[in-house]
Amino acid sequence: SYNGVIDMSTYTAEMEEWCQKLENYHLPRWNELPDIELYMDQVVTLIEKHVRFLSLHEDKLLTSAMINNYVKLGLMPKPEKKRYERTHLAYLIVITLLKQVLTITEVKDGILLQSRINGTHGAYDLFCQELEHALKRIASTAQLVQDPAILVDGDLTKENLAVKMVSNAYAYKLLTEKILSIRQQDLPEPAESKEKSKKGD
Repeated sequence: SYNGVIDMSTYTAEMEEWCQKLENYHLPRWNELPDIELYMDQVVTLIEKHVRFLSLHEDKLLTSAMINNYVKLGLMPKPEKKRYERTHLAYLIVITLLKQVLTITEVKDGILLQSRINGTHGAYDLFCQELEHALKRIASTAQLVQDPAILVDGDLTKENLAVKMVSNAYAYKLLTEKILSIRQQDLPEPAESKEKSKKGD
């Protein structure tokens, strides 16, 4: 029974094990994704396999209904004859992870913006690389190892780590939203807006 005392040895052991997995986590790069056509159920299984570790919740991260919705919303290209290729897998990995911290509209804008800058292939590999780097920094911070690459105070403790991390998460999310807001002019104009402007000419 709970007696009001936190078992820090259990906390430390579990955190160290998790951090070790974080440090070794690898997202498949573009050239590591299957270069074959896949059906919907195969896609769902594959994406779950690659991103499940990054979710601490039991909810399904991806379903066939979600994929169909992403296509309808223009977040990703339509499949050819209900078959999905490497490009679709890359989009789905990014969408599945980013929707946990951004709105669907922000995810869409972010993908469009980064794809314009780096191309789909380059944008995807850059995302994988940066996410892995961020996970390594977080693992280092969680183990109370100083890392100047992450914006936290130098007085980290096990007691204040959670509130410091959630504060940083909020700040980083806010910065991301501001960047997307400023860069709206770099995004392609929606098709419906173009149609309206043509009718008005």
